[in-house]
Amino acid sequence: MTTTQKLRSTYASSGYDSDGVQGTSFVAEPWSCAAAMEKEISSVSSPSRSSATLLTSCSINGSLLGEADQQGYDVEFDPPLESKYECPICLMALRAAVQTPCGHRFCRSCIEKSIRYVALQGGGLLHSCTSAHSSNLSASVSAFRDSGQKCPVDNELLQEDQLFPDNFAKREILSLTVLCPNAGCDHKTVLRQLDDHNERCQFAVTLCPLCRESVRKSELEVHTAHQCPRRPVSCPNCIQTFIYEETKVHEQSCPLASVACEYCSMELIRDQLSSHCDTDCVKAPAACPFRDFGCREKMQRNNLAQHMQEFTQLHMRYMADYLRSLSLNGALGGPSDGGGGARGGLACKCLQERVNLHETVQQLDGRLVLQDQQLRELSISNDTQAAKLVELRRHLRSLEELLRELEAQQCRGIYVWQVEGFSAHLRSQESSQPVVIHSPSFYTGRPGYKLCLRLQLQAPSAPCCANYISLFVHTMQGEFDSQLHWPLQATIRLAILDQAEDHHHMEVMETIPELYAFQRPVLPRNPKGFGYITFMALQALQERQYVKDDCLLVRCEVSLHCDRQLQQGVLQGRGPESLL
Repeated sequence: MTTTQKLRSTYASSGYDSDGVQGTSFVAEPWSCAAAMEKEISSVSSPSRSSATLLTSCSINGSLLGEADQQGYDVEFDPPLESKYECPICLMALRAAVQTPCGHRFCRSCIEKSIRYVALQGGGLLHSCTSAHSSNLSASVSAFRDSGQKCPVDNELLQEDQLFPDNFAKREILSLTVLCPNAGCDHKTVLRQLDDHNERCQFAVTLCPLCRESVRKSELEVHTAHQCPRRPVSCPNCIQTFIYEETKVHEQSCPLASVACEYCSMELIRDQLSSHCDTDCVKAPAACPFRDFGCREKMQRNNLAQHMQEFTQLHMRYMADYLRSLSLNGALGGPSDGGGGARGGLACKCLQERVNLHETVQQLDGRLVLQDQQLRELSISNDTQAAKLVELRRHLRSLEELLRELEAQQCRGIYVWQVEGFSAHLRSQESSQPVVIHSPSFYTGRPGYKLCLRLQLQAPSAPCCANYISLFVHTMQGEFDSQLHWPLQATIRLAILDQAEDHHHMEVMETIPELYAFQRPVLPRNPKGFGYITFMALQALQERQYVKDDCLLVRCEVSLHCDRQLQQGVLQGRGPESLL
């Protein structure tokens, strides 16, 4: 319990007698009365002191006054403060301790106010107290009137000039250990160093100069820079400065803020929005140019040209009706009596306007005819160009296929397939999606067999071959099929290449002529393939650098048996008897 709490509970539970056993009774009066007394005493005893330095609140901390005008130290001591260091008046630790001739210690401020109060008790001090406490204060003053200026403890006669500083008690009190008064701080220090600690304590609380909220000193800089609702900020668009809590208001009116057109969703600054919607936006509603003649249609601006083309006759009819109405008005408004000079002038003016409008209609009619002709020519030209474009695309595809065919014939039985984007195929395999990839075609020579590879990633749930790479060879219909010997007889070497070292994963297989996979294909690609279902485990890809830059390299080498026999000289020419 702090000294302030202790003081309030003590005054609430016990009173003070006029005989001085427990001290003078004026210290037990309500705090508002004590503040009024202190103000009155200070103004009389020190007339030259500014009123701004007087005690104007009932706080017992007295942090705004000098040490000589403050009550005791309102802090929590560890261990608790001994009673010999407590002021009998304020019940707090002695501040600027003084001692009386009778041996009692008081805070200098407390005892001096006590003595001065008794000296001035007849000077109308009671009139400064509120009516709610005047009766209690009157009783206390009566007791002092009877006893004179006395020590509050033992009622010994006491003058202010009899007080002398108790430096020993002051040193002892300032050397006592106290707890930091800031909430959350567990620091302990001696009393004389408490102010220095408060200056740097991370838990000390101060007021934000902008929003007047209580924040810790250590967080004040961050608060004022990033958290304070009244911190100054600048608009990133117009560089105008305003307080943060008005950000939404500014964003709704900033002339350079980015906004979206409600019709076409185009991003542009707010100042340009009005002119954009009036002239540029293709989806903004626009009125027909013939609205003055009677057309009330509104449409998107990009549909305006189509509207003008489709409703040309209707617009001409509107203009004819308008001219007819002008003609009738001119006939009705013509000079029917001899004294209408003004009416005659108006009729001439209407007639001139009618002639001008008639000429305008003729010009527009000629322009419409010309535009219709141009549109028909453009439509015919567009159809012709579209047909040519389709033909060019078809020719380009045929050239690309021919180029691929020629490139495939240059392989001479050795083909390296680059499987790009392999990580995407692995993710599909992990999600149990089927992954089947066919390579481009290649030839074993010129002339030669046309082949392709098929790579398949087995799903995790596949029976017996889960998480394996399957690799197969397929025969295809080629340019030289009629010149070749069927079925295909060859030795085929399949390999997945290590792109860092020469540790390739390779398998060798011999063709089996009886299998349908090696017969002459009757379809563009033989549906039957020949190879390995468990060619390589997917886990083995991580052991070496088989995949580099998200690319897997697969190599196929085909050695025809017929070529090998020619190289070894096994095939012999016919003997002379064959010429018969």
